[in-house]
Amino acid sequence: MAKRKEIENKRGEEIDSEESSSEESSSDDDTNMLDVEFEWFDPQPEHDFQGLKTLLRQLFDVDAQSFDLSALADLILAQPLLGSTVKVEGNETDPYAFLTVLNLQDHKDKPVIDKVITYIRAQAKVNEALSNLDDLVQNSDKARVGLILTERLVNIPSEVVPPMYKMLLEEISWAIEEKEPYDFTHYIILSKTYREIASALDEEDTPKSKKQKKASKKGNAELFYFHPEDEVLQRHASCFGGYEYLVEAAGSDSKRTFQELGIKPQGHMILIEANKFEAAVKELQEYFSQS
Repeated sequence: MAKRKEIENKRGEEIDSEESSSEESSSDDDTNMLDVEFEWFDPQPEHDFQGLKTLLRQLFDVDAQSFDLSALADLILAQPLLGSTVKVEGNETDPYAFLTVLNLQDHKDKPVIDKVITYIRAQAKVNEALSNLDDLVQNSDKARVGLILTERLVNIPSEVVPPMYKMLLEEISWAIEEKEPYDFTHYIILSKTYREIASALDEEDTPKSKKQKKASKKGNAELFYFHPEDEVLQRHASCFGGYEYLVEAAGSDSKRTFQELGIKPQGHMILIEANKFEAAVKELQEYFSQS
């Protein structure tokens, strides 16, 4: 299918520059600015399968092995008029980011969605803040739930996100006019966060008193967002919260952010009622236009 819409978004990136091809650097502090043009596309079944699988694996982190990511990618690509991908070198390249919505009730008989529903319910039961999700995702008489999946490579700026949400709103509106099953009452956004934690590599050399001090502060460690837009979306949420991954993760040392610290990722879910979703998207646009 042809490209739906192209939005030009050139972002300056600093790169180290010792000497350009045409002129010598006059200072060690000189940098060049690299302009990157992002393009928004409809999902492309013939081009995006592997790229979507990679991004889904990143989104679900260690729990990705619990899901049939191929089936999930196929389901996303089966609705090419809904959702977006972001690319930088044309339609036939792998996506650097994506956003889509899946109807949980409409696809509940598909094994991969049944697994996702079971996963959401299990996580909702271990975090009281998410308890409302348990009943919503299993009871189609009470709610029609759209599952929003979105992820991007780590070096892709957050500014690519608001246009994808804006286009999703438009596409859902068009789909409803065509009597397609996207008249949702609620949206669940699957995401992820992390906390900085002490590295286990140094524990053997750490005095016991310091170990106890670190342990006492562990529960109060600051929460960081892989997706900064989640902080905006949460202002419009009925509930939101984090959860530990079901699969035991590798040690924090494999994901160090600083010399003495590692990071511990965890899952995160946000529930937004459909009548508040448009306002949330509007605030996203305003927030990132000012940043």
